Amino acid sequence: MQLGVSSYSFSQAKLGVFDTIKVVKELGFDVIEFAGFPQLPPGETPLSFAPRVKEACDAAGLRVANYTIGADFLKGSGGDWRAEAERLKDEVRVAKALGCSGMRHDATWGFPPTKEGARGFDQALPVLAQGCRAVTEFAAELGIKTMVENHGYFAQDSDRVEKLINAVDHPNFGLLLDMGNFLCVDENPAQAVGKLLPYVFHVHAKDFHYKPGSEADPGEGWFPTRGGNYLRGAIVGHGVVPIVQCLRLLKAKGYDGVLSIEFEGMEDPVKGVRSGLANLRRYLDALEQRDE
Repeated sequence: MQLGVSSYSFSQAKLGVFDTIKVVKELGFDVIEFAGFPQLPPGETPLSFAPRVKEACDAAGLRVANYTIGADFLKGSGGDWRAEAERLKDEVRVAKALGCSGMRHDATWGFPPTKEGARGFDQALPVLAQGCRAVTEFAAELGIKTMVENHGYFAQDSDRVEKLINAVDHPNFGLLLDMGNFLCVDENPAQAVGKLLPYVFHVHAKDFHYKPGSEADPGEGWFPTRGGNYLRGAIVGHGVVPIVQCLRLLKAKGYDGVLSIEFEGMEDPVKGVRSGLANLRRYLDALEQRDE
């Protein structure tokens, strides 16, 4: 597996794009992914800025593996899924300019959506599938694979993700598998990873600290799961996500793509990512030695 990191991991450091590229290279990564461009220079658009970002990554010897952006086919673009799909096609053009092989977008976000008549996932599924399919058909023409992530509460459970991918039913559409995010909907990460292995295009290594909802709110840095438990971002290897078990499942399936750290902890991001990278390398080395 190729080890990468999401630019989102450095959000708390408030680094500019070019400083992020420098830090990622200094940490020893060969792959980077971008979670949008939160600090565009004056007069720039994502599409005009992307070639400059690619040039800087090329100069640093970093491959841009993925471009990650938000979306919502139920509530975005005024609730018009066709308009939201057209908006996302512009983001696919950005991914192409970055030299990415893939782009992740959301399907919808939040707890049960407010759109009338779509309170349940099965009710919302036809619209979500149509939107995702429209985007991936366009992206396929540009050589960009598209994917959703187990992310956003409503479309996050492994069974819902699987239903969505199969409803879209296109070879260019798959999954950005986030090991940790299943905890946001109170699902066992290893069981969910095992179920979704056939659909994986890209992987996030993420860890969380956990407290049960029966206890008092732990305060700053913690957020609720859908079932009312509490999570806080952790350095990879410091939390409760069964990282090694998930890696073992991926390896047994033959996954050899990018394994990208996405850090959401309260620690200094550079230190947190550095520590998580060291842990990931150690885990992968141990798995290799076990199989020799």
